[in-house]
Amino acid sequence: MRARLLSCIAGAACAVAGVVAANAHHAFSAEFDNTKPIRLEGTVTKWEWINPHAWVNLDVVNEAGEVEQWRVEGGAPNALIRRGWTKDSLPPGTEIIVEGFLARDGSMRASGRDITFTDGTSLFLGSTGIGAPPGREE
Repeated sequence: MRARLLSCIAGAACAVAGVVAANAHHAFSAEFDNTKPIRLEGTVTKWEWINPHAWVNLDVVNEAGEVEQWRVEGGAPNALIRRGWTKDSLPPGTEIIVEGFLARDGSMRASGRDITFTDGTSLFLGSTGIGAPPGREE
């Protein structure tokens, strides 16, 4: 009886944890605007290889010559691995061009789509979630 009760409690806890994790994930269109593309040229300050989305932090010099600190969301690490990324792909100091879509809230955040390196190579960074523009051919 006690084992059955503990089993039921453990099952309920797992179900609640799954719902909380699912609610924490968002649709593209909830945070980003696919009608507002952006192109950022900057220097990587930090590469966050975390779930559910990786993040690129970069310094971008604006038209006034001031440095802005941008955060660019990418796909999940597991999806990025299949696209050729590794946790060491963007060390601090790497100069990149990011193409993506602005955050709806007007902050210096974007959903990244493609990253181009100074040697001309590019990798698809984006996730193809609900409301996101279609991904490019991989």
